[in-house]
Amino acid sequence: MSDVDTGVLLPEDDAGRRSSSAFGRAVVADGLRAVDAAGALGAEREGNWRTGYPVHFRRLLEAGLVSRTAAVQIATDGLAAVRDRMRFGAEDGEEIPLDSVAFDAARDPLATATIPGGGEAEREFSLPLGGERLSGDALGRRLDEWVTAGVVEPSTADTVRTVMAHPEWLRLDGHTVVVLGAGAEMGPLPALLRWGARVAAIDLPGPALWRRVVTAGRDRAGTLLLPVPPDHDGDPADAAGLDLLSDLATAAEWIRGLDGRVVLGNYVYADGVTNLRLAAAVDALADHLGGVIDDLALAFLATPTDVFAVPGEAVEQSHAAYEHRSRLGKVVGRPLRAVSGGRLLRRQYVTGAYPGVHDALVAQQGPNYALAKRLHRWRATVARDAGATVSMNVAPPTRTRSVVKNRALAAAYAQAHRFSIEVFEPATANTLMAALLVADLHTGGGPAHEHPWQDEAHDAVHGGLWRGPYQPRSALGIAAVLGYGAART
Repeated sequence: MSDVDTGVLLPEDDAGRRSSSAFGRAVVADGLRAVDAAGALGAEREGNWRTGYPVHFRRLLEAGLVSRTAAVQIATDGLAAVRDRMRFGAEDGEEIPLDSVAFDAARDPLATATIPGGGEAEREFSLPLGGERLSGDALGRRLDEWVTAGVVEPSTADTVRTVMAHPEWLRLDGHTVVVLGAGAEMGPLPALLRWGARVAAIDLPGPALWRRVVTAGRDRAGTLLLPVPPDHDGDPADAAGLDLLSDLATAAEWIRGLDGRVVLGNYVYADGVTNLRLAAAVDALADHLGGVIDDLALAFLATPTDVFAVPGEAVEQSHAAYEHRSRLGKVVGRPLRAVSGGRLLRRQYVTGAYPGVHDALVAQQGPNYALAKRLHRWRATVARDAGATVSMNVAPPTRTRSVVKNRALAAAYAQAHRFSIEVFEPATANTLMAALLVADLHTGGGPAHEHPWQDEAHDAVHGGLWRGPYQPRSALGIAAVLGYGAART
């Protein structure tokens, strides 16, 4: 049996194909069915899912705006659809529903390698930016600049200032943060270890990756925990790691044995359909651990290239930016909108509609990525509704390797500043998001809100996407063209 037929799998259709498009249509339709029957029917009948998916993901958001109950219903039904449809393929060829995986039947129980850090814990919060580390008044001024420019939500600046006032929070005493996707550029592992926290790292086996992680652990102040075979006594980098697609029960057993309050942080990523399979695997793991670990906290990063409801003040700032755009922008914008049938340089929000609906889905990222990230949001909504502590904050557009290897996205990001969008460097983004995680864990997930969309909008670091003058898809295509041109000169 091949690797693609083992572990967490998409279901087979009647022709024996594992179609991610069929799966995506079905999950979105099931998520909508109880709240928006017409929307569910539209998703089921979508003839070209790969290009037509954005309207249905927007509908998932809009249908949930009716009430908190509607939003939670969509999240609950969407997650159930994934669990009911996804399969798990054993090495002997048997396939079972993902919901039937025996999490208490680990094949190869793991030991823990402990890497004590030799560095000194940082005693104040600082943010790497432009070759400097900003702290104190300098960081405060930068936060003010970001708020004024609409790069972050005002709540983000307030939360960072709270962390600055409580540097003792950075150590996360009494917590063990499980970082799924330990090598991810957007993950919090480097910052948490620098601050002296205890971090349990999970990622695929691979000595090169784990040597980087182990070096980070030894050089910093925290304590790094790695899953290794029980009989291994050599370099832990040579044996650490496990595959969440096939080793869910093993991962669950190892995590259940960790000390302190456990925080399950989901930072995994893979290309294509594997990313969707991973999202389903990690969600199943979170669902299981939430039932067996007292006071389990969950952590996610939401992508900025998705559909969100945004506060009225963000809508108003966007309108003001559109009305006061440069003379050149007005002169160029009119003919571009005319020749494109209104698709280019379009005003971002409908006037007078609150909350605003921000739609930054990027076609190049595709429906599998969009659904994988929506699973995170659904799990956050359901867990919050059940009273769990959840840290899920919108992360900024960032020049990570996974983004810049896509030529279109790399070109668009290179010129995004022309359209009031700030793209972050990975070190800045992951440190800032780690600070928001720390704040959430010390405040029960932040303030309580009446509706899940408000939870998602709180502390958002969207890079200006929410408050800029133009609907993102109507501007980023032009940014990409400008980026290609600049690369050729």
